[in-house]
Formats: sequence, structure tokens, C-alpha cells
Amino acid sequence: MEKSMLDIIRQTADYIRAEVGEMPKVGVILGTGLGDLVNHIDIRKELDYHTIPNFPVSTVEGHSGKLIFGTLGGRYIMAMQGRFHYYEGYDMKQVTFPVRVMRELGVETLFVSNAAGGMNKEFRVGDVMVITDHINLFPENPLRGRNYNELGPRFPAMTEAYSAELIKLADKIAADGDIRLMHGVYVGTAGPTFETPAEYEYFRVIGGDAVGMSTVPEVIVANHAGMKVFGVSVITDLGGKDIKEVPTHEEVQKAAVKAQPVMTHIIKEMLAQM
Repeated sequence: MEKSMLDIIRQTADYIRAEVGEMPKVGVILGTGLGDLVNHIDIRKELDYHTIPNFPVSTVEGHSGKLIFGTLGGRYIMAMQGRFHYYEGYDMKQVTFPVRVMRELGVETLFVSNAAGGMNKEFRVGDVMVITDHINLFPENPLRGRNYNELGPRFPAMTEAYSAELIKLADKIAADGDIRLMHGVYVGTAGPTFETPAEYEYFRVIGGDAVGMSTVPEVIVANHAGMKVFGVSVITDLGGKDIKEVPTHEEVQKAAVKAQPVMTHIIKEMLAQM
């Protein structure tokens, strides 16, 4: 008999629990070039993705593929070093599977980070943008198909997909540290191509400030599961009709590394003050 999605989630969660023991209430997903946050975690236990039953394996440069348990900002967390992308060929259920497992393990608050291209005229390369909302331009929704009421409601609200309370806390930390912290709407697209100048312009016109190829599916599933979400984008390149630079994956990683200390500081302080 074929296993249901619930059985698969539980099997994976049981394996992780048996390997790790005590489970945290906070999960963190680290995006492209943002793996340095891991160096600040006092690590208790690491699990390679390929050892975890039912887990997909990351194929992207800059994503190492480990589930890490440890302390950051004085708080016990689990962190995904490396995420799964729709453009890698995974379906949406696979992309968001780790978030389902986190929830099953008792995670209540999810931090997500990504590298993104900016189209807001105020932005500079290396800026850190708190995600206040998103626009979903993926061709598929991760909640399409059968809904399990145990996981969440059939039609979840996305009115406050990113927690206003956590955004307020981030703003306070930025103000206290005299840190330039931008706000904006993240546009999620399938990728893997970087955007054309006309696409950047279109995303800006429809209300976007930054664009990337991740995050939105995970945030939808986290909200479906009743988790609080805080999202942050590192602006690694700028696009639009008047910008002629050609972004490369290497440049994106470099710019992400430059912005890491700010993102790390904000997340660490938020964890300490939550």
C-alpha cells in the first residue's frame, strides 16, 4: 500500500528525533551564499541530507545540504544549510517537505533567507531587505492537490504571511545598531534564468522590490501549518531597463558574503530577544 504524505512526514520526523533527541521551536533556512551563519551556531548535531529518509538532496553550488542543530543567540534552533529549488527539477511537495518535517518536529517560528535581485530604485548591492510580503509567480502552488486537515486548512489566509511582530523586532535591532535595513515585497519566480530587463521592470510595476527563485513555496507551507515567519533577502544585484550589468551566480554569492554580517547580526539578536 502506498504511504500517504502524512506517513512520509512522520517517518522522517521520527528518524530525526531518534538521532537528535530534544527538538527546537525555531527553524532557519539559509539561502545562496548565506551559509556563514552556520559558523555562529554552537553545533550539537549535524545530519547530512542524504542520510535523512525521504529528504531530497541539494544540487546547487553554494548549498551544502545539512540539517544542523545547535544554539544561536542563546536559543536552540535547527538550520537547513542548503535548500531545494523548483528549478532543480523537484516538485513543490519536495521543495517544501523540510518545512513540513520541521512543523512535525515542533518548530513554531521559521526564519528564511535568500539572495535576490533588486528593482527598487532605493536599493544598493549588499543591502539587506526584510520581506514584508510576497508575490507568487511560480507556476504551481505547493498546496495544490489533496489537503490533509492535520497539516492545515484547505484555504489558508496569506494576509500576514510574514509576521508583523517579528518585522517590528528586526526594525528595533536595526535602529539600535544604526543598521541600514530595507523593507520590501519579494517576487518568487521559477528560474533558473536571471530576469530580463523588461521582467525586472514588470516586477517593479506590479509592486515587487526584489526577485528570487525560492522562499515563497516554503513560506506558503509554513503559514498553512500555522508557523510564524520572518524572511530576509540579501540584495546581490540590481536589474531594470537602465541597468546593463549581467548578474552571474558567482557575483551573487560574492555579494551575499558581503552582506552576511548584517543578516547574521539581525537574526542572532532577534533570537536572543524573542
